[in-house]
Amino acid sequence: MEQLLQAFPGPLPLEAMYGKLAFYLVALVVGIAFGYSLEIGGFGKSTKLAAQFYFTDMTVFKVMFMGIIVAMVLVFGASALGWLDYNRVFVNPTYLWPGMVGGLIMGVGFVIGGFCPGTSLVALATLKKDGIAFVAGLTVGIFTFGENIDALFSDFWNSSNYGRFTLGDLFGVPLGVLVFSIVVMALLLFWLVEYVEDQVNGQKERFKNRKQKLSGAAILIFVAALVMIKGQPTVEQKWEWMAETEQSRIDSREVQIAPAEMLEFIDNDLVRTVLIDVRNESDFNLFHIIDAQHVSLTEIGAKAEKEYLHTPVNTLFIVMSNDEQSATEAWKLMRAQSIENVYILEHGINGWLDTFNDLVIESDPLAGNTPVPMDDRLAQEDEVLHYSFEAALGSNYAVADPVIHDHEFEFIPKVKMKVKKASGGG
Repeated sequence: MEQLLQAFPGPLPLEAMYGKLAFYLVALVVGIAFGYSLEIGGFGKSTKLAAQFYFTDMTVFKVMFMGIIVAMVLVFGASALGWLDYNRVFVNPTYLWPGMVGGLIMGVGFVIGGFCPGTSLVALATLKKDGIAFVAGLTVGIFTFGENIDALFSDFWNSSNYGRFTLGDLFGVPLGVLVFSIVVMALLLFWLVEYVEDQVNGQKERFKNRKQKLSGAAILIFVAALVMIKGQPTVEQKWEWMAETEQSRIDSREVQIAPAEMLEFIDNDLVRTVLIDVRNESDFNLFHIIDAQHVSLTEIGAKAEKEYLHTPVNTLFIVMSNDEQSATEAWKLMRAQSIENVYILEHGINGWLDTFNDLVIESDPLAGNTPVPMDDRLAQEDEVLHYSFEAALGSNYAVADPVIHDHEFEFIPKVKMKVKKASGGG
């Protein structure tokens, strides 16, 4: 079972595996179960929800925070065991100032109306009048905001974008340590809010069901400690789990794309092409393809996780080196971090120059600073440039940005990706 889970780490692509109908059915069942849980917990009553702001009933805080820390422990526990690929779990991007303002507005609405958006739908489902009124106002507010956002709020709405930004990124600590710390903090807060409840309500009997609560707290601390000790999987471990399937793609040359195919995607406005050059800095400064970014092999894993992980679906990553050896290592590191749509430039920079250098010279015989092929003895050496250059001009060579519209190239198309097209609204 463990080997199966590690070979296919979650989250499972339900829509791809079973189709949209099954995906929607699962979402419906989960939604109904969540709504039912809120209702039987009393969260369909505005008086109970609003009571937390008066410190007379902190059930909402305790239930929601408990749900958060239990889910957190399970998610990172599954990740530590290789059952879940955390990099594939969607994390809402952080827009700091809009998020803070939105949180304050929602908080005020929560106090006045007695509901949050989710609990208001529970009240609506049970035909409570205040729930119906709240949802009606919520709907009007959503449409009003949506219709005016571009004209009035666009700049602020899109400001302070930190992307996928978590507490681990903020504090720079291992995720296991963070999980354990949050669990301890949560348990202390649970004790504090129960103490406050009793003081506000004038009750002297504190910590009802003390034995059960202590047992639950002990279990949570124990599991969180195991998650901290186990730690999260390294990039190398992640690659080991997927090596059997991914290595076959390398060996069958499914991911090595021809220079001509790469050029087509560079010129394709529907695709955001990211060119990643992993050669040493001197070779990169000597010559590189236009718009390529220099990233060393030691940096590629971290950069993949922080920057490349959650890019638009129409992003194509192409890694390159002088030949293919270093680029293949970079490809493995990026795949281990769950980066999709990543390919290798076939035969690297040497392959690019072999394909386009003579054609650029033919199209513009007066073009200066053209690379010159070196001795054939270098053809058998890995990761060595097979061309000499007059100076370290980077992308200031004509072949770095070839414009060859009247030449047809023959190659086997290998890139398979979903292209995000502009919608017509709705």
